[in-house]
Amino acid sequence: MAYEIPVTQARAELADLINRVVYGGERVVVTRHGKPLVALVSAADLERLEGLDGEGTEAEEQVISSVSSIRSAAPTAPGGRQRFGIAAEHRGQGDPGA
Repeated sequence: MAYEIPVTQARAELADLINRVVYGGERVVVTRHGKPLVALVSAADLERLEGLDGEGTEAEEQVISSVSSIRSAAPTAPGGRQRFGIAAEHRGQGDPGA
């Protein structure tokens, strides 16, 4: 869990916050009006995040490709649901037959 601090207080305690991040392994979220503004993380955390960013793109493309191929093979006729073992479907209040 990250330590949250208002920007006005963070400004006054910047050196201490840097020490908490670097030596204490903490993550600090600086807020303005209670909303997250920026985060202070160690250089090691940043490297890990940037590494995930590059991997995430390739992984995301694989997931999108897989979902697209599944969606194109999905049945459109009611009989197709039984063929794929789908036993139920959601019908909202406004749907006919609900």
